Amino acid sequence: MHLDLMTQHAVVIAGGGPTGLMLAAELALAKVDVAIVERRASQDVAGSRSRGLHARSLEVLDQRGVVERFVSQGQPVQNVAFGQAPLDLSDFPTRHNHGLALLQERFERILAQWVGELAVPAYRGCEVTGFAQDDTGVDVALSDGRALRAKYLVGCDGGRSLVRKAAGIEFPGWDASISYLIAEVEMTGAPAFGIRRDEKGTFAMGKQADGSVGVVLREDQVNTGEAPTLETLREGLVALYGSDFGLRSATYLSRFTDMTRQAASYRDRRVLLAGDAAHVHSPMGGQGLNLGVQDAVNLGWKLAQVVRGVSPESLLDTYQAERHPVAARALRKTMAQTALSRGDARMDAVRETLSELLRMDEPRKQYAAMMSGLDVQYDLGAGHPLLGRRMPDLDLVTSDGPRRVFQLLHEAWPVLLDLGEAGALDITPWADRVQRVAARYPGEWELPVLGVVTAPVAVLIRPDGHVAWVGEGTDQGLREALARWFGPPSTT
Repeated sequence: MHLDLMTQHAVVIAGGGPTGLMLAAELALAKVDVAIVERRASQDVAGSRSRGLHARSLEVLDQRGVVERFVSQGQPVQNVAFGQAPLDLSDFPTRHNHGLALLQERFERILAQWVGELAVPAYRGCEVTGFAQDDTGVDVALSDGRALRAKYLVGCDGGRSLVRKAAGIEFPGWDASISYLIAEVEMTGAPAFGIRRDEKGTFAMGKQADGSVGVVLREDQVNTGEAPTLETLREGLVALYGSDFGLRSATYLSRFTDMTRQAASYRDRRVLLAGDAAHVHSPMGGQGLNLGVQDAVNLGWKLAQVVRGVSPESLLDTYQAERHPVAARALRKTMAQTALSRGDARMDAVRETLSELLRMDEPRKQYAAMMSGLDVQYDLGAGHPLLGRRMPDLDLVTSDGPRRVFQLLHEAWPVLLDLGEAGALDITPWADRVQRVAARYPGEWELPVLGVVTAPVAVLIRPDGHVAWVGEGTDQGLREALARWFGPPSTT
């Protein structure tokens, strides 16, 4: 098809769920022409899906100045656990030392409203059915017969990702060892609510806010094929509880498994993957939505710089280098939690031992930081403990008055935070790309798990909030870090 007959965008995102929406917002903030293709006609989400956000996800939303939109609609909660052992974050050095109870449907609606304010176009009621890429872009075919042309295509289209499959990207991992029915139902009876466990797994019922009953049932046999029916659910209730409790109807009924897979590559030339398209796993631990949102924040600024010609295409290689290990670790931990959900006497003993360990301060902090996303450190080489980690949201003193670090990141621009002698650090060749902020911070620098670290004299902060360079009295390595992350120096 001729290019002049195709609608063109710099980036097309397949999928308008949490990951796709967050990526669209990041690109729009960077003034990149991005569009979403979403098969749903509206932002409606069937069932509860994800039930909340972890601390690092709240931080990245705070970095963009929108976290209050979500906090106002949810409930702060200590929602981090490992193998049913609760992990308290309340003593962590972050403004968001908790999670947020917020159903995925509400999360998506708030996120979609923000994306709408950023004027991101959406092709709704259709989906990507295929694509062909060449040296300059990607031709994208839609199910309604239309075609789009983009410089890059990002698959945020879920675990069964067509984009991943069409790109020929392998999806190695582990097949399901157990399957669960999940439903929201109406019952005439009065079941005993709570979590139960037997030697094969966990099952539970609980009262929903709207008066319905939420049900999660482990199945006797692994099922991955046909969609479950009301009769399937009824049989499952009788098998596990001895009664269907007057089951009348289901407003939502689905099945999930502990299948665990990760894309061998997050990129094939001009096609990239993020969120569930790149990794699937058991929902135990509530990692999925949070991993996807943080994938998007890592990828967004890098893709924007490449599209705008600021950085070479090789910058995109750092997306996989940084995010693949984070997801790989999360996948292993969800596999462990699936095993811990089984209730034979030996696993009871393992779970009891683990709970004893996680009540100790150091193990508790290690696992709480890991599950909440607060401990992520990208491998940027040896150096100060801050290097590669999330920048803490310090209360700064600037010539314009008090500012929080996260306020400096609202526009998704990199920041050189200069806490030393005024004018000692010269970033003139990058002044059109990097914001220099002179400030003072008299307090201690404290990181989750690590505790207090040596105060730096300057910090180069990437748009995703991770530290790219730490100055300890000189500008050694600064120019190299600026060039690596934000393109070659300007000669004008």
